[in-house]
Amino acid sequence: MNDAITKLTIEGFKSIRELKDFKLRSLNVLIGANGAGKSNFIGFFRLLRELIEQRLQLALRTQEGGANACLYMGPKVTQRFAAKLYLGQYEYEFALMPEVGNRLVFAKESTQFVVHYAGLHDLGSGHSEAKLRDFIDRDREGAPRGVNHRVYQAISSSVVYHFHDTSLWAGVRLQKAINDNEVLRPDAENLAAFLYRIRETNPDSYNQIRDVVQLAAPFFDDFKLRPVPTHPDLIQLEWLQKDSDYPFRAHQLSDGTLRFICLATALLQPNRPTTTLFDEPELGLHPYALVLLGDLFKQATEQDGTDAPRQVIVSTQSASLLNEFEPEDIVVVERHRGESIFRRLDSARLSEWLKEYTLGELWQKNVLGGRPGPENAPQLVP
Repeated sequence: MNDAITKLTIEGFKSIRELKDFKLRSLNVLIGANGAGKSNFIGFFRLLRELIEQRLQLALRTQEGGANACLYMGPKVTQRFAAKLYLGQYEYEFALMPEVGNRLVFAKESTQFVVHYAGLHDLGSGHSEAKLRDFIDRDREGAPRGVNHRVYQAISSSVVYHFHDTSLWAGVRLQKAINDNEVLRPDAENLAAFLYRIRETNPDSYNQIRDVVQLAAPFFDDFKLRPVPTHPDLIQLEWLQKDSDYPFRAHQLSDGTLRFICLATALLQPNRPTTTLFDEPELGLHPYALVLLGDLFKQATEQDGTDAPRQVIVSTQSASLLNEFEPEDIVVVERHRGESIFRRLDSARLSEWLKEYTLGELWQKNVLGGRPGPENAPQLVP
């Protein structure tokens, strides 16, 4: 069983100067103006996943623009990027320091089993890639076990999904290897292969995905998933329209429909990741599809029979999507004097407002904050 993140601390990462012991719920929906820091929060989890897989330096070069770009206000202001994650009874903590060559190296890395007085595991310092994976204990049969294993499993089972690229040359529209089907990739480029595997091994989940896509796109009947006849090791996304047996291809789906299919697959897949993150998933979706998406987010936080807690983190600019959640699900992100400030809503403070307005309307009226404007603008709800 993997452990969801109950609380975390982030220091010195991009616009997040200090986020101290911030509590995370099963469902966390970030709202705020452009540039407030929502994407930096999501980006922290993307970099964290690369970090524990020992790809930190590669990610810094190819995705983050170098180490200096990751530090709050740059290396002249910030000499330390640190984080601490609380994972049920376990903790993972690290601190990174800038080094010559626009790199980050570990000044500290440790795990802890908080209910045991001798549960602290110091993983060392001075290394350029995380050692967490190297310190996993194993039993006599070679099976992984212990605190480091539990921490690694919890973090490695998190996924940041990003389905924005639905251009004609996007991977999701092209032929791909049929055996690339164990997990849904973050950009869903292996969507056809993944759906093919679900249909063959978990028809209940497959039927759920097909049925919810039919609700969002009434013309849609079913997927047609089969190996490419001339290249049986490849597969491409095909689908059927109602009252027709003509097989359409992925390039004959609108961007919004294709993104909704990706979202539905990510949220209804069997053996869902412990933590799933989505950055502005509402792009191109019809208002009714947003209602369905809100239900899918809530459903995805429910336990799936494994007794494992499930967690969803969403960054959105959609007032319509906001209407599908409870106030305590909402985290308002604002930028003050260059740093991102995170504040969770309280339904008790909004009770009178909610008698007449939806959460989306209150956001549009700037009652909740998180709107563009002067950084010292007054807040109607503290």
